[in-house]
Amino acid sequence: MQYFPVFLDAKQMQCLVVGAGEVAARKIELLLKSPANITVVAPWVCDTVEQFAKEKKVSLVRSVFLPEHLEGKNIVFVATDSSDVNAHVHQLAQQQHIMVNVVDNTPLCSFITPSIVDRAPITIAMSSGGVAPVLLRYLRQKLEGYIPQNIRLLGQFAEGFRDRVKGAFTTVTQRRYFWESVFDGDIAEHVLKGDNETAEALMEKALASPQDYQEKGEVYLIGAGPGDPELLTFRALRLMQKADVVVYDRLVSKEILELVRRDAEKIYVGKAKSNHTVPQEEINQILVREAQKGNRVVRLKGGDPFIFGRGGEEIDTLVDAGIGFQVVPGITAASGASSYAGIPLTHRDHAQSVVFATGHLRDNTIELDWPALVQKNQTMVFYMGLTGLPVICEKLIAHGVAESMPIALIENATLPHQRVITGTLSTIVEEAEKQNIKPPALIIAGSVVTLREKLNWFN
Repeated sequence: MQYFPVFLDAKQMQCLVVGAGEVAARKIELLLKSPANITVVAPWVCDTVEQFAKEKKVSLVRSVFLPEHLEGKNIVFVATDSSDVNAHVHQLAQQQHIMVNVVDNTPLCSFITPSIVDRAPITIAMSSGGVAPVLLRYLRQKLEGYIPQNIRLLGQFAEGFRDRVKGAFTTVTQRRYFWESVFDGDIAEHVLKGDNETAEALMEKALASPQDYQEKGEVYLIGAGPGDPELLTFRALRLMQKADVVVYDRLVSKEILELVRRDAEKIYVGKAKSNHTVPQEEINQILVREAQKGNRVVRLKGGDPFIFGRGGEEIDTLVDAGIGFQVVPGITAASGASSYAGIPLTHRDHAQSVVFATGHLRDNTIELDWPALVQKNQTMVFYMGLTGLPVICEKLIAHGVAESMPIALIENATLPHQRVITGTLSTIVEEAEKQNIKPPALIIAGSVVTLREKLNWFN
């Protein structure tokens, strides 16, 4: 993030605009939405700026720029057609530590103005750092259509009750729970349709019973999917935005973690190969402890929590402790990885069934029902099997599978840096070592792997 976004108190802004053409006029129009004090300096003035001056919306100085024009100013916009003047103003402003923006010249800007969706008092500002203005305009158009014009009414209503709510609830968490119930419920609906009388009556009733909004701890067990944040469910995203505490594992991608509420406490309990830094029993107790504090706890797990995710163990502990919970399924690694690798798990001409198994190596062996795995026309998927890959290949061959059976390894499935290598039971171990495949990686064995060359669509 090259540019740090902030909102300035416009009542404190003593603003100088150098230039008075149409480009400057557009900046002045934006500034006039605020209470900033605006002075315009230019030897020539366009009709729009002339009208602003006649209406006494700006102070107009008909002059070439002089250094003394910077006196008392704390922010400067430069919009002249002279590159020398623009550079000169920029240099003087920088020397005096005054924020300066030279319009359409990002290298000469100590700040840049964002693209704005204005629903005052609600203001949404976006920036591309000056590198993609057309994309920014496109996103703004999307937001303009998505956010109701009258959302401002809800902002004004909330402003009117802010002090009352602050006095009724002693903690930030209680206030947040209360406001969420307001914005999600009937009060907001009445405000948005202009029925403030009913909304205020409902608000008074709610504030009369603050005990109904005390913190009540709950756990949301959420499957984060195989990595691509766009594979999250709507419900998962909604609950992630409500979290007070997030307990997450190693398979939750950075991009997904970015979607969690910014001020939520984050607790990492990841497990790497042969390095279980936080035992499962301790993870269970973390969930109980945080929920008992009154927190809404999101437990983010890669893939689906009920497929080799030990989600059942976690909610079993929650039930014993009397903690409420919700479970949000996620796209399991087998489904996500196979789809993004172009390998259908079933296919009329190749496989009529699929079986999921854990390839976790213990005491140099893998204890599975191998005869059940090697059924005809069946796809086999192995989770956590990269370390045990030699054993998996050896066991399959020993139980009658041909050495020529196709097999695929999918590393970092669904992410931009996904890698897929294919081979046979007799060649894949050597190929994995040659390609330096690292966890997390999924193994798919069966004739469906041959379809990848034709059906691969990702990367």
